[in-house]
Order: sequence, then structure tokens, then C-alpha cells
Amino acid sequence: MVNRRAVLVFACMGAALALTVPAAAQEKLKVVATFSILGDLVRNVGGDRIQLTVLVGPNSDAHVYSPSPSDARTLADARVVFTNGLGFEGWITRLVKASGTKARILVASRGVKPRKAEEGGQEHGHDHGDADPHAWQSVANAKIYVSNIRDALAKADPAGKATYDANATAYLTKLEALDREVRDALARIPTDRRRIITTHDAFGYFKAAYGVDFIAPQGVSTESEASARDISRIITQIKRQKIPAVFLENITDPRLVKRIAEETGAKIGGTLYSDALTDEKGDAPSYIDMMRHNVRTLAAALTS
Repeated sequence: MVNRRAVLVFACMGAALALTVPAAAQEKLKVVATFSILGDLVRNVGGDRIQLTVLVGPNSDAHVYSPSPSDARTLADARVVFTNGLGFEGWITRLVKASGTKARILVASRGVKPRKAEEGGQEHGHDHGDADPHAWQSVANAKIYVSNIRDALAKADPAGKATYDANATAYLTKLEALDREVRDALARIPTDRRRIITTHDAFGYFKAAYGVDFIAPQGVSTESEASARDISRIITQIKRQKIPAVFLENITDPRLVKRIAEETGAKIGGTLYSDALTDEKGDAPSYIDMMRHNVRTLAAALTS
């Protein structure tokens, strides 16, 4: 006959063992992020407790993304879905509806002070309304994203709150150091040389935070096309203001910037990363790598 006390002891031991199973062996929280930059922020906070799927991967343009049936299935299985908001993912509402997901939908940019798109100088037709969605280009805004991500994960997975808090605190410390690094590097560039040309208006928050003037023939979305009038005006401006460099982006067609460089004599200063990270072999596999690369590329072109 089985001893009841022995059964109770073994049951308690089993429960204690279950509580100490590492996160990797537990069922992970299924989380979706809409694009690669947001995915990296989520990964830094979620760590080993989450199973993360990123819909729009490295070197891909979320502005023109077309969701697939497999994306709908991914959302249907998710517990939390992180979006950028501010009109960045014009397709997300349709995808959420098609998926029938019961996941929490969290707008990571909640609490960011939106920049109006027309503040960039050029207005073009796009799906973003009045807001510029590229808020992550300011490190201060990225810190807001991280806080929102932390709180959403803790709400969906209360048992992991301590982990999410610790991960977020460690990452926020890195972002604070990154912000100082960006400011220090740009402070060494003469003010009158802090003017550059990029393909589309993705750096408005960077401009407001760090004092570099970005001029773009396209609006805040790569879906819009630069008009002949816009291009002509920018070519005239480059020549008049002696703007030293134009820059490519990893998600846009380089031909427009190359044409502007040829017609003005401005040099091509390199590639900047605006809306997407690179893969692990590229220059910007993480958000911190992306910001460092962009600043170093700007500094090299504008001080030489």
C-alpha cells in the first residue's frame, strides 16, 4: 500500500521542480512584431521568455509590405502583437481583422509626441495622415517604446514581470549611453555642414533631437514618388547651400539619389538605415548598431 506521506512529498517535489524549470523549457509567450527595428526592441526586453516572430524582416520595406496568409496564421496564434503605430503599417488593421486574433495589440509608440509629416519640408500623398511614423530615429523615443513593451509583456505574462523589468532596465541603460554617444559624435560636426540629402523623409525625429538637417525628395512613405519639381528644387538647394553629401537607404531605389549626386557634384556619403535593420552579416543587425552606423557614416561624410 502506498504511503500517503510519500505521495505528498513527491507531489511537492514535482511542483517545486516545475517552478524552477528554466524559461527555455517552458511554453514561451508567442509575440509578433511588425518590422525588424521594433522586433529588436521587443527581443531585448522579452529575452528567453518569448517566442518572437517579425513580419517584415531585415532590409525589407514595411511601407509597401503585402501580408501573406501565413502572417494571418501567425497573428492568430499570438498572445501579443506589437505595432509601431502612427500610420506606419497601413496594412495592419486589415491583417488583424483577417486573422481573427485574440492577441493584445500594443502600439509601441504610445506616449511619443508625434512629429507632423509636413515639418520635413515636402508633402506627398501617403497613408500616414499628419504624423511622421519614424519615431524610433530619436533614442529618447526608443526608450518610450521599450517601456511600453515591458509593460505589455508583463501584463500578458505576469510570472515573467521580474525578468521583463530587469531586461528593460539593462537595455534602457544601453540606450542612455547610446544617446550620449550620438550627441557627442554630432557635436564635432560644424553646424553649417549638418545638411544632407536622403531618399525619403525618415529622419525628422533624428533632426529634431540631434540638429542634423535632412532633405528628402520623397515624403515620409516610400510609396510616394518624388515629382520633377521636388527634384529640381532640391538640386538647386544643394548647389546654393553647398550641401556636401547625399545618402542612400537600404530600403529604397538608389537611382534617384545617384542622379541627384551626378547633377550637383555632391558626393555619395554612404548608406543610412532608416526603416529596417540588416541581417547579421550587415552593418546594422540591431537598433543600437543601426544608430551607431548612421552617426559614424554621417560624421565621416560631413567632416571630410
